[in-house]
Amino acid sequence: MFKALVLKKDPEFWVGLESLQSVELQEGQVRLGVKYSSLNYKDALVITNTAPVVRTWPMVAGIDGVGIVLESKDAGWQVGEWAIHNGWGMGETSFGLMAEQAIVPARGLVRLPQPLTALESMAIGTAGYTAMLCVMALERHGIEPKTGEVLVTGASGGVGSMSVALLSSLGYAVVASTGKVDEHDFLRSLGAQEVIDRSQLSGAAKPLQKERFAAVIDSVGSHTLANALAQTKYAGVVAACGLAQGADLPSTVMPFILRSVSLLGIDSVMAPIAIRQEAWARLAKDLDLAKLKRITQVVSIQDAVPKAHELRQGSLKGRWVVEVSL
Repeated sequence: MFKALVLKKDPEFWVGLESLQSVELQEGQVRLGVKYSSLNYKDALVITNTAPVVRTWPMVAGIDGVGIVLESKDAGWQVGEWAIHNGWGMGETSFGLMAEQAIVPARGLVRLPQPLTALESMAIGTAGYTAMLCVMALERHGIEPKTGEVLVTGASGGVGSMSVALLSSLGYAVVASTGKVDEHDFLRSLGAQEVIDRSQLSGAAKPLQKERFAAVIDSVGSHTLANALAQTKYAGVVAACGLAQGADLPSTVMPFILRSVSLLGIDSVMAPIAIRQEAWARLAKDLDLAKLKRITQVVSIQDAVPKAHELRQGSLKGRWVVEVSL
């Protein structure tokens, strides 16, 4: 038996700690003894039941986690190794990692890279991993620090704040957009050279506006993404990875056909293993771990539910690690 943060809908929604029975591994699976998970925006949506993220019920929360291999039915993994898991539908279509044990597909596991500790890996979490995927996509399309300013929208959120920290560590001039006036100093401490109010980007967009940004990392979507596209320089690159404002894109083809702007879609859930491994290796090398430590807080699995409500309401900042082992 092991403890897990369980979600039910029968028919009323319920979330809380329960004891579950271990089940037998299938070929290609690994059983992790989970040490830490992290509180991401998608976790908050699930735990607060405010978006239809969960596809099957009941469910165990937690889209990511780090732990030690307790049992393996995959030749690539041995008992005692430390492994990170992100995505692949866990916490959505299969039991997640806010549990003392989790059965995970070996194809999605990444070895904990040095010098990261288990705690640091979940301080980074899916948010930081997604931010790194965005940075790598910009680089593949020719963006480098000398190219010009990089706009980060939704900069106070998990992906946004990790993007600011990563980009600044790599030498980029970062412009952070946020609606939270009291977090300007926080974003500057992560390396933002300028902080702008999100109202400058959140209204209806003209098809083309004054060129400013060499690149953009956008986790907001909707009008914000449309305005970001309209302000991207000729041959600039925009990486889109979220929809905090909305899933719509009220834009035109003008930035693409008149300024040769590239819009790149970033998916962290089903990314191939080679890209995952590269992203985590880069995070271990490129992220300023001192910055990460300053913005990291640890919460027990019992307290994950109230913290998820705070995150959903926008009242949390920084990175929140869930200590799973009781």
